[in-house]
Amino acid sequence: MCKILISGYYGFGNAGDEALLSSILQALLELEPKAEITVISGNPSETMSTHKVKAIGRFDIWKIYQAVYSCDMLISGGGSLLQDVTSARSLYYYLSIIALANTLGKRVMIYAQGIGPLRKSLARTTVGRVLNQVSMITVRDHASKEELRSLGIHHVPITVTADAVLGMHPVEATAGRDILASYGVPLDQPIVGVSVRAWKDCTEYQTTLAEALDQIHRETEAHIVFIPMQHREDTMEAEAIAKRMTVRSTVLADAYSTTELLSLSSCVDVMIGVRLHALVFSALMETPCLGISYDPKILNFLHMIGEVPVGDLHTLEVEPIVARAVEALERSTFTDTVLENIHELRRNALKNARIAIGMLHDK
Repeated sequence: MCKILISGYYGFGNAGDEALLSSILQALLELEPKAEITVISGNPSETMSTHKVKAIGRFDIWKIYQAVYSCDMLISGGGSLLQDVTSARSLYYYLSIIALANTLGKRVMIYAQGIGPLRKSLARTTVGRVLNQVSMITVRDHASKEELRSLGIHHVPITVTADAVLGMHPVEATAGRDILASYGVPLDQPIVGVSVRAWKDCTEYQTTLAEALDQIHRETEAHIVFIPMQHREDTMEAEAIAKRMTVRSTVLADAYSTTELLSLSSCVDVMIGVRLHALVFSALMETPCLGISYDPKILNFLHMIGEVPVGDLHTLEVEPIVARAVEALERSTFTDTVLENIHELRRNALKNARIAIGMLHDK
């Protein structure tokens, strides 16, 4: 029985990261059903309960050492682990686990990650040094591969695949409809989903987005529903925007599973997203999505599917959001070209697990 250890931002209630873990586990276990998988988690009991795998504490140093020592492979990912924008401490935390596995001679795979931004020279040097010793790297976009090459990583295979969540199985709309109905959302009119997040001291966009959502409602009679990806934080941000609106909207105030969020994504007619995985969920469920950029990962994902953002969080304008949303509601689906790109990305997303399992069997 092979032992796989997974390191990432898990156990913190972030819907995008929990979906990443679900997608990685689903893909690995479909190919290697007897694999023994352990996840390093901020909340081991929650991770064990939700994902039905073993889990150890994020700062339980002795257990992490034992898990790395006894595993056949370390998977680092997915997500945006190797960046120094939100926290330099987290960057060195993830690198320390990779470095330990390198030192112990373990197979190490950087799995479907988005690399950067890496702004400080020490961070760039350290990432280059540590990643030059791993076994395999897959990244979710071309910009990440270019960044790795700029860091001097030339001795490790780098494959551009796709965000691992795109490899998940689509779900039925039933759960999403039940959630919307429980909040009194009218299911007989168009629905615009909105996923927002707090970002540093950026609050001016709230008024602009509120005005845009009001205008979208006036032009289309669409009902506005805010869908949280990180339960409490996103709900608070959504409520701040909803209070600035003049028309009625709905803020979903509960924490939802990956399956429920995917189902909700299939129930809305268009998704306006600041959160990356709100856009990824929508693409998976083939619901038109409009991205608001605050980080290169948004631009990179939209580029991969053949779209462009409706604006930047810091310079957001009303008219582009309204025009694109009205157009998407009238069309009710992605263009054929975007759908083809999404289908290609879904195929690429499944390559991550095939590469990982192939490494395990390559003695």
